[in-house]
Amino acid sequence: METLRNIAILAHVDAGKTTLSERILFTASEIRRPGEVEDGLATMDYLVEEKNRGITIEAGIAHFVWRKIWFNFIDTPGHIDFGAEVDSALSAAESAVLVVSASSGVETQTLTAWRKLQAHSLRTFVFINKLDNPDYSLDETLLSIEESFNVRPILLSIPEYKNGELVSVLDVLSKTRLIHNEDGREIPEKFLPGEEPEILKKFYAEAVDFASNIDDVVLEKALSNEEVSPQLLIQALEKLVVSGKYILCYAGSAKKNFSVRSLMTSLTFFAAPCPALNSSELGLVFRLRYFHHEGEVALFRAHTGLKKENFPEGFEFFRMRGNLLLPVMEIRQGDIYALKAKRVLELGEVISLQGEKLRCALDLSGHYQPLLQTRLECLAEEDFTKTKNAIATLLRTDPSFKIDYKEETGNWIVYTVGEVQLEVLLSRLEREFKCKVSAGMPEVTYQERLKEPIKNFFNKCCLGPFEASVEFSAEDKGDFSNNEILILGCPERDLPIVSDALQELAREGIVGKGKLCGSRFKLEFLNVSENAPLSVLQKVCTDAFKLAILPKNISVYEPIMEVFAEIPANYAGALTGDIHFRQGKVLSISGDGNIHSFYAEVPLKNLFGYATAVRSISRGTAIYSMRFLEYREIKD
Repeated sequence: METLRNIAILAHVDAGKTTLSERILFTASEIRRPGEVEDGLATMDYLVEEKNRGITIEAGIAHFVWRKIWFNFIDTPGHIDFGAEVDSALSAAESAVLVVSASSGVETQTLTAWRKLQAHSLRTFVFINKLDNPDYSLDETLLSIEESFNVRPILLSIPEYKNGELVSVLDVLSKTRLIHNEDGREIPEKFLPGEEPEILKKFYAEAVDFASNIDDVVLEKALSNEEVSPQLLIQALEKLVVSGKYILCYAGSAKKNFSVRSLMTSLTFFAAPCPALNSSELGLVFRLRYFHHEGEVALFRAHTGLKKENFPEGFEFFRMRGNLLLPVMEIRQGDIYALKAKRVLELGEVISLQGEKLRCALDLSGHYQPLLQTRLECLAEEDFTKTKNAIATLLRTDPSFKIDYKEETGNWIVYTVGEVQLEVLLSRLEREFKCKVSAGMPEVTYQERLKEPIKNFFNKCCLGPFEASVEFSAEDKGDFSNNEILILGCPERDLPIVSDALQELAREGIVGKGKLCGSRFKLEFLNVSENAPLSVLQKVCTDAFKLAILPKNISVYEPIMEVFAEIPANYAGALTGDIHFRQGKVLSISGDGNIHSFYAEVPLKNLFGYATAVRSISRGTAIYSMRFLEYREIKD
């Protein structure tokens, strides 16, 4: 059985990540021809919503064998609305390829992806894409990588041009030129002695120089002007990669299939091996999927090896490519599979050899900021139960959106990270679950915070023969974290009632714009008549909080987004004008006369429909991205 490597691929939106994934599968002969993202034919994008939008929504998994190594390849979304997909995918990988577009260098979402990779301690490689356009600068991109990531880039493949067209790539480690064969795959072309291009010698010498900083044998040979063989250089470069101070880079074009082979071959040398796993456990559920034709399916990483006859009862394992499931007769340690089970599985659970839940090892709840809220209701009363179950299924598979059911009005409030996530959610409810629902206009989720402290507020309540009194204080903690409740004078049996009353108030907010957050409540005193019903306690607490915290004591904060856009120069004025119209502020502008790019800050409430506006203004030629920047107080 082949050696195993698990690789994730990340990038900024439109950097060419899924295109690179397609070319990798094509180079490894896993597919006969690469599918184009813009045509909706990408192998890894299987959802209708992915094909229609040309973006990755759910992390796609495929595998390939290259140089006798089995690779599990995880294509993750680049859009910020689907960050949960990225985080869960990284828990199943040891290495990653980060795609950087030479058209714009390291962008905001590229930095976000880099931080995620560092947080997960993944060994990372960079593919510098879109160099089929000779106007884009490889040197500037390398400088951007060095300054943004605080690592030294080591370039291991070099594009070659003829009459302004990318025609081949120089592979530094093998000292060969990569050209296309008649099928469009890269093949190596060796140089005759003395015919190696000077630029190839330069970058090989540079790699040797870097390697000499960490390998004594290479250093000794370099000082003696002895030749350092590729085999020795590879061993030394692996030490550099592990150090975290250097990053291996490959420059080319995914679309034109140049430098893909260099990347794949280097992954066989430098990608991190699978770590030691606890073989007394079956494995980890790192993602849940719902397929209309299969039902619920788990993405699963095996911690042990088992043959089919030893699978837990009711468990089936499959190889997965897109949404295609192929049954397997055994699983092996460290490998990735799709799993179907008779019992309900939970995201992040570690499963025993008997098929039972041992613990939760992956908790993504609370990691994502819901910025939009939308009212959702059934169009037909008889669809209520079906819609309720469908929402519950999607909620289990994606922890980054939230749902509140409003019993008094019979509708749901859906909290999503952004517009795209909301649109995909509504589309899937209708297409996969056949739920006919009506969605209101999405509204921004604001945050409320206390302006001034509340000191020793007292309230008393009488219901028939029973009475209760409470005294509490409150103050703002200075951030947007969860509220704290400090109980000083309250019997333990009453704690849940007091806490529930406060949490209900916080969820609804005081002004009604959003939840109250970042507060520290201190219960100084609580007294309740003996044998009083819980409703008395609940009323005195609820009334106290409502009477003490008035709208005039509240500051309202709105989400501000950082917007990045890249656009042909002749449309740049119109697009920046649109930013000002949306009450945004352009922070920086750069460009080369052909392509302009800018960063801006814009209130989220003014960004509804921005995607349509960008397409209209630029006639479809611009790309843009946005990320949550901060909550900022709304001034009167």
